[in-house]
Amino acid sequence: MPTSPAHSPLPFTPPNPLRTARLDLRPVTDDDFAAIHAYQRLPEVCRYLYWGPLDEAGSRDSVAKKTARTTLRTEGDVLQLAVVVRETGTLVGDVTFVWTSAAHRQASIGYVFHPAHHGHGYATEASRALLALGFDHLRLHRIQAELDGRNTASAALLERLGMRREAHHVENEFLDGEWTDEVVYAMLAREWEALRAPAPEAAPRV
Repeated sequence: MPTSPAHSPLPFTPPNPLRTARLDLRPVTDDDFAAIHAYQRLPEVCRYLYWGPLDEAGSRDSVAKKTARTTLRTEGDVLQLAVVVRETGTLVGDVTFVWTSAAHRQASIGYVFHPAHHGHGYATEASRALLALGFDHLRLHRIQAELDGRNTASAALLERLGMRREAHHVENEFLDGEWTDEVVYAMLAREWEALRAPAPEAAPRV
């Protein structure tokens, strides 16, 4: 029977910050309250989520929980990281990484961004960093993301990452007074490696 490849030992704390070309992904701090509340209070941000909009007390509670989610110790643990544009120091959103199964080496990812910063590719760049964290550092087998079926912008983001539309559950959730669909996207480690592999050189013309 084949054995699973070794993965990074727990506990696991990601580099601080986790850097991409333009962004720093770092632990959330209490000082981030104003920036995070600025989007958590917006109805358009929370429309397809399970929470919100949040008042100041709700956001303070949310930020307090996020500040404690910095290390993966066991199955079910969560990382939550603030996403900061390095050039300006502006916090534009936050991302979530959930270790869902140790035995099956799986995780899920999520993201919330201020709409004022949409259109710059920040959410895609930050989410790709989470895939790299899971596949390259933790040696996971599969990573998924779940979203409301009406959230076409989020679906497009996941497709840009190269994730597969794997499931569409029809009217399986009752949110905000109506039945809604849930869509699941996923990627396997071998698909991640294929995306990162250099394109083969074209054969010379003769």
